[in-house]
Amino acid sequence: MARKQLTGVVASNKMTKTVVVSISRRIQHPVYKKLITVTKRIKADTNGMELNIGDVVRIEQTRPISRDKSFKVISKVEEKK
Repeated sequence: MARKQLTGVVASNKMTKTVVVSISRRIQHPVYKKLITVTKRIKADTNGMELNIGDVVRIEQTRPISRDKSFKVISKVEEKK
């Protein structure tokens, strides 16, 4: 089975070995048909990478690492400018 891969922005790096990745997507409201931005915050394992707030990263689903961490960072797509 293929593992889910997502791209998002690092929102927090205050924990050791963990970052919070903010993933935004735009959906259409079912009744009013207006576009809404929905944001999901996912905790991901860093794999020893140095990441800063604002970096765009690609994360991949993996086995549960802790109670609320089941994603890991694969690569840094681009750095904050």
